[in-house]
Amino acid sequence: MTDIPKIEARTLNISDLLQDFYAVPDFQREYVWEESNVLSLLQDTFDEFSDDQGVLLVGGKEYFIGSIVVCRDEKGTYQLIDGQQRMTTCYLTLCVIRDRIAELGETPPDTLKQQIAASQQNPDTGDDEFRCRLVLQYEDSDQILDTIARSIVPIDQLPRDSRKLSVKHILAAYDVIEAFLEDNFGNNVTAVKAFRGALTNRVKLIRIETPNLSHALKVFETVNARGVGLNAMDLLKNLIFMRASQSDFTVLKKIWEELTATIENSQEKPLRFLRYYILSHFAIDVHAGLREDDIYDWFRKNEVTCGIDKHPMQFAKELLSLARVYANYASAKDPLGNLSPYLKNIARFSGAARQHFILLLAGNQLSPEQFNEMCRVLEKLLFSYFITREQSKTLERNFATWSSDLRSVHGDGDLQAFISGRLNPEIVSHADQLEAQFSLISQKVVRQQYRLRYIITKLTQFVQREAYKNPGDVGLDQYWGYHIEHILPQTPSTDVKSAFDKPELYFDYVQRLGNLALLEQPINSSISNGPYDGKKAGYHGSSLLLTKSMVESIKVGSNTTVNRIGRELLQFSTWDSAAIDARQQMLARLARRVWASVDDE
Repeated sequence: MTDIPKIEARTLNISDLLQDFYAVPDFQREYVWEESNVLSLLQDTFDEFSDDQGVLLVGGKEYFIGSIVVCRDEKGTYQLIDGQQRMTTCYLTLCVIRDRIAELGETPPDTLKQQIAASQQNPDTGDDEFRCRLVLQYEDSDQILDTIARSIVPIDQLPRDSRKLSVKHILAAYDVIEAFLEDNFGNNVTAVKAFRGALTNRVKLIRIETPNLSHALKVFETVNARGVGLNAMDLLKNLIFMRASQSDFTVLKKIWEELTATIENSQEKPLRFLRYYILSHFAIDVHAGLREDDIYDWFRKNEVTCGIDKHPMQFAKELLSLARVYANYASAKDPLGNLSPYLKNIARFSGAARQHFILLLAGNQLSPEQFNEMCRVLEKLLFSYFITREQSKTLERNFATWSSDLRSVHGDGDLQAFISGRLNPEIVSHADQLEAQFSLISQKVVRQQYRLRYIITKLTQFVQREAYKNPGDVGLDQYWGYHIEHILPQTPSTDVKSAFDKPELYFDYVQRLGNLALLEQPINSSISNGPYDGKKAGYHGSSLLLTKSMVESIKVGSNTTVNRIGRELLQFSTWDSAAIDARQQMLARLARRVWASVDDE
């Protein structure tokens, strides 16, 4: 008969807990508590054991702070699988109390020293070894806790400029604890000792001991099943380690560190990445959606589908590969890291929007040329969504629904069929609404300056491309530094304002899209805020045809591409409300061609 592994749970105070030795395994997440977390634990403890006047009481009730999950290794050390943030903070607090007592001129009690470090017999050699009660084994700690516990370096010489987050957090926590003791007890060493007595004897937690690491990881998952204090990223990591062989832990740890660093260094949100990974790679109920709170439950229920159950290492590698791709998208690059002008264009009008990453993750297998074509069409679609104010949930549902089709795309024919069947119908369906919306666009309607700049720049670029048929002119960089010219000046003289045919609506017309044009900076400086007649020479000298065409007809030869686009551009001898309205309608017609046309470029 096989013995059933036993799980033991004991309620212990901090003093009893620190009769043993603990280590945080190197695959665990680092110390991440912020100053507010540390202060909350200290203040709650103090409030629990003090009266209304803030005087610490010797007697009274106990205070429960939760549980920890451990398993004992072959040397008798408890591997701390869950609860390291609280344990590290309590342990660090005892170190600060020891230092504070010494600073106030007294010798710290031997029992306090024993709670921080003591001798333990080495089972291999039989010799006694002096060890700290808590050791952080992950590299990011840089042995800072051991340095503090052993008083190796004076406190004021500790590396506070360290770039390692755990070192920063632990030193910040030390400062918070030190300030807490000073604020509440001043130079009263007796009060400091009394607080230590309350902390070590009346603060209690449950130590859950499992027979081995695998069981400890399972208990960790159960305790944190609702994500209390942890998020889906932490729980998913634990699930992967639970399913992996212990011999793979070192490699898995490095993979996970690179994965999280890749996402965080790109200034992206890890949970959004996990959501988009699921939406782009698996069939879900798009109408029910997938909330961030549901991410871990989804992975737990779909272990077999994802491959976590049988191939956790392969799953982790795939997730890392896609994290790199996702980070590239955030930097306007294709999966191979090449700058994508169309993705950069999307970023210029969409701001922080990321819904299109769902579809792009599904298409990460496309060749660079196919990916470029996909993004060219996607720029049109996304802009149509944004300018017609389509709800973001609609974007997510559509992109998640289309992802399954895009994952099966391989050849150029497959991609064109996908674009023709999925993206183009959506683009065309927005055409009338897009053109109508353009007739209303002004700085009041499009409040984001970057989006307004994108609009006028894209229209200007379109005219240039139609005239000169330059296939390489797809990005907006060469136009982005141009000045946005208000033809009707923003700060008019009295004469300019009074000469306008609708002076009471002057500033409304100033902000209309029809009143805006791109203009070279030197020309803009020369024409300043003068009347339209005084600006004509400047517009005539512009190399940008959409601007130049306001004052002269654009013609080169006979039936040329320049002539054909020139016939769509209007000229204005005067600049009044009718001219602005007419130019706005002209731009709306151009906008339909720019963003609602599905003809191949």
